[in-house]
Amino acid sequence: MKSEIKKIYKKIKQYETIVIARHIGPDPDAIASQTALRDAIKLTFPKKNVYAVGTSVSKFKYYGLLDKIDETTIDGDALLIALDVPDTGRIDGVDKNAFKEVFKIDHHPSEEVFGECDWVDDTSSSTCQLIIEFLLETGMKIDRKVAENLFLGVVSDSDRFLISYTTPKTFKLIYELLEKTEIDFVSLYPNLYERPYAEIKFQGYISENLEITENGFAHIMFTPEILKEYGVDPATPSNMINDYSNIKDVYVWTFITFDERNEIYKVNIRSKGPVINETAAAFGGGGHKFASGVRTHNKDDIKELLKALDKDCEEYKKNLQGLL
Repeated sequence: MKSEIKKIYKKIKQYETIVIARHIGPDPDAIASQTALRDAIKLTFPKKNVYAVGTSVSKFKYYGLLDKIDETTIDGDALLIALDVPDTGRIDGVDKNAFKEVFKIDHHPSEEVFGECDWVDDTSSSTCQLIIEFLLETGMKIDRKVAENLFLGVVSDSDRFLISYTTPKTFKLIYELLEKTEIDFVSLYPNLYERPYAEIKFQGYISENLEITENGFAHIMFTPEILKEYGVDPATPSNMINDYSNIKDVYVWTFITFDERNEIYKVNIRSKGPVINETAAAFGGGGHKFASGVRTHNKDDIKELLKALDKDCEEYKKNLQGLL
């Protein structure tokens, strides 16, 4: 058993109160990993108080309900496990200072150390993949719902096993999970891929208005007015960005939305060649080499970021041509 897994399992056994959090603006991998880990701990240790916290997202309700907790009732002898989040500033729904101990389980490149039991593996397809590995290695209990959530989390974050972070280990763990639980995984796909007609029409708008440079960089900005016109919420573009990975001769594509409530621009960036997380980091963001993001209050930063990403594509395209 891996040393990281041993340490984490020991901590889970040690604490009677455990809170599981994840990043703000969650995706399926974030919510699926936290609800699955919560439920697996409760199945294995029924007497423990285990909570999954954060802002609820109605479209992800099939993963299970999140918990409401009053941090003032935590006596200090409690554990916080943060999932799918590289830095403490992005933890949603809880104050890390209310806990005796904190650590993270994450597949993003490490940006900040949370605690001595941190387990970060940026070669993993998803945080759900890490939770599968953890549960199988420790022999903790896995019921049908836990298995379904973990399967969907891996499928979503790996984009149906198409992203390069998918490895033989990913398939091995999925095989072991399916063999152990015998879930009907085909019946789960509508939870990820069925969409209201408004989103299908919105997809048409994206296709019609996506700007593509001669260097193979595609980008589009969504105003609040456009989102209202099509009847979609601000999270919709980021949930659709992987749908545009198959445009020929486009190497990087970027979706930009403006959060009116917080007055901040949210930039989602994807790549099928150029390394983009270094460029994202230069503008205060970060992420994986081929899937990153930036948040900024300054619209001028967006202009400069788009120029930098176009430059990344230009250099990548030149290198490709040099290989021919």
